[in-house]
Amino acid sequence: VIICLTAASCIKVISTGNECLIERLGKYNRRLGAGIHLLLPRPIERVSFEVSTREKVLDVPPQQCYTRDNAPIKADAVVFLRVINAVKARYEVDNVWSAILNLCLTQLREEVGKLTLDETFSSRDLINRSLLDVLNKVCQAGWGVEITRVELQSLEPSPDILAAMELQMAAERKKRASVLKSEGERTTLINQAEGNAKALLADAQAKSQSIVMEARAMAEKMTLEAQAVQSSIQTISQSIAANNGSSPAAKNALTTNKEAVDAALQFLILSRYMETQAKFASADGTKVLMFPTKDSLPLTYEGL
Repeated sequence: VIICLTAASCIKVISTGNECLIERLGKYNRRLGAGIHLLLPRPIERVSFEVSTREKVLDVPPQQCYTRDNAPIKADAVVFLRVINAVKARYEVDNVWSAILNLCLTQLREEVGKLTLDETFSSRDLINRSLLDVLNKVCQAGWGVEITRVELQSLEPSPDILAAMELQMAAERKKRASVLKSEGERTTLINQAEGNAKALLADAQAKSQSIVMEARAMAEKMTLEAQAVQSSIQTISQSIAANNGSSPAAKNALTTNKEAVDAALQFLILSRYMETQAKFASADGTKVLMFPTKDSLPLTYEGL
């Protein structure tokens, strides 16, 4: 039985992804990979260190940190790592996992202390890269462990700071709402003013066009009336000249075309005067009508 137990203790089976370090008489002798191996019985040889070469996760517990503006904040992280040199991991440091954990805690406090509270929440990638660089400089070269990545899990400010941040966020939201409301009102007033200005401009243009068209119509009316008066004067003056030219007695009174035109103007004026008196006579109320006498007219009544 003793021989069987001794023989069984000399056989070591190592799974894939694991490594073992063997010490002979207390001194490092060799490294064993995956497979079955024979060892010398104890106390001549023994397994000093067995480790997995696969990537593993190291959880960094939450710890109290202080930002550059002295704000307390709790931070925790997750470290992904794998052993690339089991000899260094066993003999260069007493407890490699505890050493990596404490190094990560120290560097996490240092990186958070470089930033303000507002910068901390927006600089997770920066903190992750800084921790990865610092940890790899120490662990990979000195302890035979490669840090593949570091991720911050959470950043929790103190309850007082959290309440202050919520008040600040509420105030900023109200401020943005007020700004948006004022901008909307300003846009509305600008649009109304532009609309009123365009309406006034359109109204002024319409009135201007109306005045121009009315003036043109008045000018055309006056032109037509002047042409009608001119035609009337010509017709009457020609008639008067023809009648006076046929009478020997009248030939001494009106002998020129100018005198005939003057007589025609007098006739038109008297006609307009009579038309005006007729309008007065047709109106309601007391009326006093004025008529020209025989002495006020150069021409005779018979001639008119």
